Amino acid sequence: MTNFRFAVMGAGNIANKFCDAVNRIADCEVAAVASKSMERAQAFARKNGLKAAYDSYEKMLIEEKPDCVYIAVTTDAHYALTMLCLEHKVPVLCEKAMFVNSAQAETVFEKARQEKVFVMEAMWSRFLPAIKMAKQWMDEGKIGTPSFIDTAIGFLAPVDKDNRYYSPKLGGGAAFDITVYAYELTTYMAGRSIENMQVSAVWSDTGVDLSDQVTICYPGLMASLRTSFAAALHERMAIYGSEGKIVIPHPHFAEEAFLYNKDNELVMHFQDTVTENGFLYEIEEAVNCIRDGRIESPVVPHSLTLDCARLFDRINSTRP
Repeated sequence: MTNFRFAVMGAGNIANKFCDAVNRIADCEVAAVASKSMERAQAFARKNGLKAAYDSYEKMLIEEKPDCVYIAVTTDAHYALTMLCLEHKVPVLCEKAMFVNSAQAETVFEKARQEKVFVMEAMWSRFLPAIKMAKQWMDEGKIGTPSFIDTAIGFLAPVDKDNRYYSPKLGGGAAFDITVYAYELTTYMAGRSIENMQVSAVWSDTGVDLSDQVTICYPGLMASLRTSFAAALHERMAIYGSEGKIVIPHPHFAEEAFLYNKDNELVMHFQDTVTENGFLYEIEEAVNCIRDGRIESPVVPHSLTLDCARLFDRINSTRP
């Protein structure tokens, strides 16, 4: 089988992790990288053993004709580069948060349908073995009827008005960086339609959201999502049911999951001892979907990313 050829847009740290993951897949390779800076692109290519480096995203698409592009730039540029790829009919795997509002999501997914081109948000956490095991425990009824999900992700981000956390121009803010994880993992576990949702946020002097609180009501189930750049929260997802609970530490990069009975006794402990680079699973998903002629993934469908973008709309509506 001919190697599946990726190209990368962006030469930051996360793109290095992506290249390492692709190298672990037998019939895949990263063929090229593009950055606004040729110097950065060339340094990245040397570091990762890539054959080609560009300082033009479009030139890379034209000359390389990759099977898929991985977009690893800051959030503010995701929409424009995704549309550029679609104009050249090149499939896209784009880092989260894929969009900053629902209008962008609707435009991209309509374009993807028209062109019949695969597009997927890189929500790698949904594929992690610990997350999948927790979901399996839920589906098997090991905690009985689930009634409440409590998800918290938070850390002290470096305070700098020009960095990717605090700069509105770079798509900064807790919503795009960590609330996206909390929402897309919680909806995966809930596995049902939302009845109603309430949101609130605290805003920084630079104009980005520092902390978010999202309360979601599903049929028979409530979820509380707490995310922050201004507090080192006890990061975990806890799923409570009539017969016990499941606890997942650091759910966005989960490595283990704990199952307790209703007496709070530990029943099972799943430890992921296999995964060396968690990006591998989402990459395999993208490759398989593209080879099968799909335009979206059943694990990270367009509807999920669109619904999350609508959540961003609601959070942004609370801006002072």
